[in-house]
Amino acid sequence: MSENSNNNPEEIDLGQLFNAIGRFFDRIIGYISSFVKLIFSAIIYSIKAIIVNIKIIAIVMVLAGVLGYALEKSKTPKYDSEMLVKTYFEAKYQLVTNINYFNALLADEEHDMLSDIFQIDKESAESLIEFEISPGPETENDRILQYDSFVKSIDSIRAQEISFDDFIENRDIHSGNLFIIKVLSTKKDVFRNLEEGLNSSFNNAYSIKKMQKRDSMISIKKENLEAQIEEIKQLQKVYIDVIEEESQSTKTSISLGEGFPLQQEKSETKEYQLLNQEIKLRNELRALDEQKIEENVFFDVISSFQSIGNKSETIFDRYSLILPLIAFVLLVLGYLTKKVVKFTLSYE
Repeated sequence: MSENSNNNPEEIDLGQLFNAIGRFFDRIIGYISSFVKLIFSAIIYSIKAIIVNIKIIAIVMVLAGVLGYALEKSKTPKYDSEMLVKTYFEAKYQLVTNINYFNALLADEEHDMLSDIFQIDKESAESLIEFEISPGPETENDRILQYDSFVKSIDSIRAQEISFDDFIENRDIHSGNLFIIKVLSTKKDVFRNLEEGLNSSFNNAYSIKKMQKRDSMISIKKENLEAQIEEIKQLQKVYIDVIEEESQSTKTSISLGEGFPLQQEKSETKEYQLLNQEIKLRNELRALDEQKIEENVFFDVISSFQSIGNKSETIFDRYSLILPLIAFVLLVLGYLTKKVVKFTLSYE
């Protein structure tokens, strides 16, 4: 009897626990069902309101669509074209600054200054809408090379804290050297005339000084390499003279008895090693010449502007779609306002 009486409280506690868990799940199911009913009711009431007022909605949206189509046809078309450039000697900073300057001139309607900069007539300058600049296309290898260059430029301890993903995410427009320059205009054939003015955007005192410094360093390296090559040639000549003397001299052999011959030993030379070293130095010399030839300008135009620009049109320029949507939203707001006012006036 005592054992049964000891188990009764535990059985009662377990029963209360299961009842509590059951009530908890009942409440959750009740909340979910209430939420589903609320969403379902909202959808039904919305559909009902649309069906009841379908004639008004259709008439208003059709009229808005016709008005938007008329505005599209009467609007002056816009055209755009892109130019892909690669900068050297940090000329990218001057390029970005000048693009912002051109946009500032457009905002202030300084068309005369733009006409002077690009050497175009005032009508063409007035047709310009906007200049845009963005990073050019790049591959995963380009990103890895940029990250490697960045890591080498900072402290090794600090470099361990910056991952590749963090570097890619926090880059700005100045991180690379490839840029896309995009121009918007109301004239479709003005873009080629802008290239000369844009080309002058890369020239600045800092880039010129950096280029001159690079050329001076290349000249010093070339002089050192040429001096080393000349020294190698002199050593090669010495080795060749030694080999010729040995080949022309008669070999002498003195015997001191059986098994003890004496003869003139051949001198050890290093012509092969010298030849490899000369080839290596000449390759370095050629690499310097190639670098100077390839990077002898502040920029390269990889892809120039088109003669005729592409028609530029975004979703916000499609008035035949935007105006009907705006009209529908206004009708919904009007309907809700009417219901709220009616409910407020009848509330007691």
